[in-house]
Amino acid sequence: MLRGLIALLILANLCALGAIRGFFGPLPASGTLDRKQLSRQIHPEGLSVRAIKPSESVDVPIVGGPVADPAIQSTTLTQ
Repeated sequence: MLRGLIALLILANLCALGAIRGFFGPLPASGTLDRKQLSRQIHPEGLSVRAIKPSESVDVPIVGGPVADPAIQSTTLTQ
């Protein structure tokens, strides 16, 4: 049982070494950029980044700002 586990681990390490050395093909990061992906972008020059004023967006919390009271109504329980 233990011999089989050790043999399996050695085989897995050899496969990992082969993958790192390029035995199964080139690594995806080692190739050039795929020109088809660049041509599929639709009008990338139309993208722009701008700062949002705090008054424009209500959903974005202001870090370090005052905390508003929660809109919860509570009553005391009576028996």
